[in-house]
Amino acid sequence: MHKNLQWRWSLLGVMALLLAPAVVYPVLLAKVLCFAIFASAFNLLLGYVGLLSFGHAAFFGGGAYIAGWLLRDVGLSVLAAIGGAMAFGMLLGWAVGGLAIRRQGIYFAMITLAIAQLVYFVFHRAGFTGGDDGMQSIPRGVLFGIDLAHDLNLYFFVLTVALLAFALIQRIIHSPFGQILKAIRENEARVVSLGYDVNRYKLMVFVISAALAGLAGALKTVVFNFATLADAHWHTSGEVILMTLLGGVGTVFGPAVGAATVVVLHNELADKVGALIDVFMGVIFIFCVLVFRRGIVGEGIALYKRMIGEKG
Repeated sequence: MHKNLQWRWSLLGVMALLLAPAVVYPVLLAKVLCFAIFASAFNLLLGYVGLLSFGHAAFFGGGAYIAGWLLRDVGLSVLAAIGGAMAFGMLLGWAVGGLAIRRQGIYFAMITLAIAQLVYFVFHRAGFTGGDDGMQSIPRGVLFGIDLAHDLNLYFFVLTVALLAFALIQRIIHSPFGQILKAIRENEARVVSLGYDVNRYKLMVFVISAALAGLAGALKTVVFNFATLADAHWHTSGEVILMTLLGGVGTVFGPAVGAATVVVLHNELADKVGALIDVFMGVIFIFCVLVFRRGIVGEGIALYKRMIGEKG
């Protein structure tokens, strides 16, 4: 019953996304999808393995810069640039994960943060990134004869990639591999006693998460035609944590809902409250932790289960 309900919500969500450009600016919708992929990639670690990374901005920003460089300076196609960004995310994820996964808790989080800050300063000093000015004038390109400079064409391209990414994440979660990840989160010692190489599984999911974060960063660059240091800053790592917690850790749709909420709030309130937007988001985060501990989607699922239980 629960699985059927999930499929219904998935179908409704896809239909809503197909119709959304009729009422919402396509570029805003594309930005929401980029951060939805980013939050869902992060949720693979936190929600299904219990690993809290403070350094995911390194993969997001790295994907943004690599895609921009391949599009503008090398002249590759948009698909090749996105593939290159994902490959960079995988390699960086393998390097960072190889160092971090042998630690747990706050030590894991601090290692990821430290390496992400190192990557941030590398991007700051690298010549091709443009330093403080960022990488500007990145072309969107043409895909199969379709000009992505047109906002509506761009949106449906991003939507297609996002749906493929969400399908991949869904497949991972419900595969035997995903079941082992959940078991590691619940009782790592028990999984070790069953003969599984826990560090190997952690590294694999870390690399997958990093690749998807690189994909999100690459799409964001294509959408806005630029990449900046803000993409690789630790503040971006904090934002993706907020998105995931706000939507619901360990839920399928929660990170996407959290990403949409944060992006829309930023878009609507940035001009009205200015620098106070961070204070406002902090208040929302505190409220969520105190009142909606499971997140928006998590609380909705809990309410639905209570209703079904009462009817039963």
